[in-house]
Amino acid sequence: MTGTWIGMPAFPVAARKALADSQLRVNLRNATGTIRARREAVVAEKPDWEALRQAGKEIKDRTIANLDEHLLELERNVAMAGGTVHWARDAAEANRIVIDLTRRAGASEVVKVKSMATQEIELNEALADAGIAAYETDLAELIVQLGHDKPSHILVPAIHRNRAEIREIFAREMPDVPAGLTDSPAELAAAARAHLRRKFLSAKVAVSGANFAVAETGSLVVVESEGNGRMCLTLPEVLISVVGIEKVVPAWQDLEVFLQLLPRSSTGERMNPYTSIWSGVTPGDGPREFHLVLLDNGRTNALADEVGRQALRCIRCSACLNVCPVYERTGGHAYGSVYPGPIGAILTPQLRGAGADPVAASLPFASSLCGACFEACPVLIDIPEALVHLRAEAVDAQRRKGSGKGVGERLAMRAAGWVFSSRRRFEAAQRGAALGGRVLGRRGRIGRLPWPLSKWTDARDAPAPPPESFREWWRRTRGTGE
Repeated sequence: MTGTWIGMPAFPVAARKALADSQLRVNLRNATGTIRARREAVVAEKPDWEALRQAGKEIKDRTIANLDEHLLELERNVAMAGGTVHWARDAAEANRIVIDLTRRAGASEVVKVKSMATQEIELNEALADAGIAAYETDLAELIVQLGHDKPSHILVPAIHRNRAEIREIFAREMPDVPAGLTDSPAELAAAARAHLRRKFLSAKVAVSGANFAVAETGSLVVVESEGNGRMCLTLPEVLISVVGIEKVVPAWQDLEVFLQLLPRSSTGERMNPYTSIWSGVTPGDGPREFHLVLLDNGRTNALADEVGRQALRCIRCSACLNVCPVYERTGGHAYGSVYPGPIGAILTPQLRGAGADPVAASLPFASSLCGACFEACPVLIDIPEALVHLRAEAVDAQRRKGSGKGVGERLAMRAAGWVFSSRRRFEAAQRGAALGGRVLGRRGRIGRLPWPLSKWTDARDAPAPPPESFREWWRRTRGTGE
């Protein structure tokens, strides 16, 4: 279990359905456009932005290269501060730890801070199966939960919903919704605040993730914009944080870099409204118990890949989603994973394994390779490079399974080599293509080619070949074919 949604189709099928939803495209275009503009404005204020990106990359690379040492240091310092560290190899083990700790606290419900790691391991579903209710407290996550929906964005999980849709969800699903609720943002936020305040005051157990874990001090860091995280981290008696092993940074000073990169790249702010940092437990202040669950769940597999491991630098800012032309048109659900967009296209296949399922196998191909994601990434993850690398792995995985995939490609390449090796054969192929383009083309585009070339046109636009090749034009105008 690693964050792909059971029953979801592979990306090409899901994307085709998403493209037919005009309201979804409007919602996505408006939201991503707003976030992009805000990010560009605050990034432009930093003359040392490129130096910060380089520093973030180097800190992450050094940390990943010595990950075992930093994790052991983190464990020691969390224990010295009064916390308890648990190690989870996979989703099942992490879920079991959280369930056992919740039951030991005598709780039948938990409040949750927004956390990609707990979505990845499907903790809410595991808690429900154990008879424990989980309440999301982030506004966007609450909208997704009440709507029986799936998140579609790393930063703004309900980005695919507009105000009118949110009001309908609240009116239908929120038990204590105010009468006459409108779609005013202030009214919607006030309704959510009143609903959640009761949960904050009654919950014994809270579950969080973390943006960073500082090995030097055993401190965890959560940044957020609404204050719900601060309530979860301070009011309950027991705090359980599920954190991917790649979230560790060596030293307190490293936060100086990342707390400049993250808010600007994610929300387009100079600083997050709430930055919560805690180390273990403090008698008489905050939770009486703190448990840190360090999650592997495929991360060591990614670590072993020299090209793919750069995905472990990710600080979950979502900048790559907001500039991606594919994401802007299909939304996050088409990726079939809790990690959508360009970063999800390289992270999910590595956590799952190349070719593990149709969703994971299709994701490296869910990109135009335009490079906008690399330009936006605050820690310089070369996503296009990783995508090409993972495409090769996906093809190799199919070959190892003996599926026969790739045979047609090899035959096509041999045929192309035979055609290209002769000028006469090449020119004959050009004339044939031009004739086919005149027959099949419409407004400069070919709608669908016959099999096996339909494999290309089913997923991509194919421009109609020009009626005259360059060689023919040169021969006609200059009198020579050379």
